[in-house]
This record gives sequence, structure tokens and C-alpha cells, in this order.
Amino acid sequence: MRREEARMELEPIRLVQFTRSFHIGGTEVQVLELLRGLPPHYRLQVSVLEDAGPLMGAVWNLGHVAEAFPLKGSVAQANTAYQVLRLARWLRANRVELVHVHDFYSTLIAVPAAKLAGVKVIVGRLDLSHWQGKARRAVHARLTAMADHVVANAEAIRRLLVAEEGLPASKISVIHNGLDLARFDARVRDGLKAPLPDTGGAPVVVHVANMNHPVKRQEDLLLALAILHHGGTPLHAYLVGDGPRRKGLEKLAAQLGVSDTVHFLRHRTDVAAIYARANLGVLCSNAEGMSNAIMEGMAAGLPMVVTRVGGNTDLVRDGERGLVVPPERPAQLAQAFSQLLAHPENARKMGRAAREFVARELSLERLIRLHDALYQKVARGIG
Repeated sequence: MRREEARMELEPIRLVQFTRSFHIGGTEVQVLELLRGLPPHYRLQVSVLEDAGPLMGAVWNLGHVAEAFPLKGSVAQANTAYQVLRLARWLRANRVELVHVHDFYSTLIAVPAAKLAGVKVIVGRLDLSHWQGKARRAVHARLTAMADHVVANAEAIRRLLVAEEGLPASKISVIHNGLDLARFDARVRDGLKAPLPDTGGAPVVVHVANMNHPVKRQEDLLLALAILHHGGTPLHAYLVGDGPRRKGLEKLAAQLGVSDTVHFLRHRTDVAAIYARANLGVLCSNAEGMSNAIMEGMAAGLPMVVTRVGGNTDLVRDGERGLVVPPERPAQLAQAFSQLLAHPENARKMGRAAREFVARELSLERLIRLHDALYQKVARGIG
């Protein structure tokens, strides 16, 4: 081995994790796990568009001070180009070797800056771009194609990138999200942070999702619950999450006659403990990447009812770790609930299989190991 190659292998890889902010969300949690878990042969730095969010304290506790490159509103202004140039200079000044960028807006800054600075860049594609318009999707596809490598967290995303954006499969790695089971179990043991509504001993289904976007389809859950309610099945629902759609959903619950059995809990920090007090979980989106909500329900040992979209079927195998139904089919959603409630032992068996799958396939150790191998390969051609 030449002296320069040996030196490169011994020196820490200078790696930047770039994300939009550290508000609470699936992407931000996964970035935090990478910061916690990557081995010492990295010199880690953090960049954000917005230096904000309740998870920022955890970033500070790990010894990182995030460098901010704010967009300040619309991307169609001179500030965007200025931030690209700022980032390129910062990358060169810090002798960064590799940038891993995790979301659309950060990609707008990070990819062109990395190319200007001569730095390798990995783009994370963590959803099906279902919220983007045609123009944004085209921009995202173009920037993704410029990257040195792409990380998708679900097979459905990999298929989209190959079929619709023309990326070569060799340029894409699928790395599922990871979950720290020990920390999750500790959150269960910590218990509830606030009381839950009394269901009188009736079974409970939990739905965890924001109420910002119609894609989460909480209305399908309400319709399914109404079908069961009017058929005499006493199933209660805890809806965890908040957003501008909540008032409309509360109105719909009243119109359907299920206000007494549908409980809007808004934002909660004790989701693990809430799952532990339920009989089953549900996510009925009509588009989805790799859902942390499903993963946490599975970690709690619940049979999950999910829609056949995106990364949901990477997690839930129909009839084995839960049930899978078509999207936007409330009657089939209701039927799945009925099936699990009518066969509780089978439901518990599915829940145990779900928990075992999380432990086996979605561990943090696996997440870290696969990212570590990819970073070394992209940054230095090792492996």
C-alpha cells in the first residue's frame, strides 16, 4: 500500500450531516441516531437550513454546533445562490470529504455546493415525492442525478428512482430506518406523560401522524370506525398528532357519530407508552416512505394495519406481522380491524412477529453498519 493511501485510511473521514432542522420528525430522528452511533473514524459536523427544533439540544449534547445556511423564504431569490457559495467555501475551509443530505430543501443547497467544492455528496431520498409539484420533482430528480450516491429507505423509493427518474440501480442503496429498542422500551417504562381518555375497557387502535397533509388519510380511519361503530363493534381510536386539518377531522368525527370513541390527543411525547396501552395500530396513508410510526407500533408488539403504499410493505407482511389493505378503502380497513379483534390470539402472534422483525432487521446497529460501509466506499473507495 502506498504511503498516501495508508495515511488516508488512518485519518478520520470528514463527514457532514445536512438536514433542514431538528424539529421532531422521522428524518431528524434518524440523523440524530447517525450522529450518536457512527464510529470514531469520522470527524462529524452538522449543517442545517434552520438552526431550530426541540432535538437541537440533543445535537448540542453530542458536542455538535450546527452551521446554518438559511434559505430565508422562497428559494427563487439571490440568497439561495449566496448560501450555495457560502457552503462551498465552508466545505473547502473544513476540508470536508463527504456530505450526506437528508431532505429536499437541504439538497437544493448541498448538492451544488458540494460540486463547487469538489466534495462527494450522498442524497437521501426518504419519501415518494408525493407532496411535490411537477417542477419541484424535476429539480429534485436533477439534483439527485448529480449526487455520487443515493440512499433510499424503502424498496418502493428505489423502484421509483429507477423507473421514473432513470437512475442506475447501482447508484442506489436501500437502508431501512433504525430503531433503538432499548431506548423505546425505556420510554414505555417511563409511562404516560398525561392521562388517556377512558374507553371503558373497549379495545383501542392507535394512529400516529401529523394532521398537516391529506396524504395521511385520517378520514379513512374515521369512516372505518363509523362502519364498526354502527355495526356494534366498540373500537376506540387514539389519534396522536396535530396540524391545520385537525378541526375538520373533529367535525367529520361528529358528523359520523363517532366523537365519543375517537380521541384527538394532539402532539404527545409519550407515543411509546400510548402504543403499549393499545390493541392494534394503523397507518392508512395513500403515500408513504419508511414510516417511523409503523416501526414504533411494531416495536410495541402491536399488529399493524397499513395501506399497500410505499415502504409500508417493507415493514408489514400481510397476515404475518399485521394486515395490509388497499389505500382509500375504509370498508376494507374496517374489515381488517374486525379480523384482528375477532381473533385476538392470532393478533398477538402477529404483534410478536412484528417486534421480532424490528429487533432483527431494523436495529440501530444495522443502520450504522450499512451507513458506515457506504460512507467509506463513497468517500475513499474502501470496501
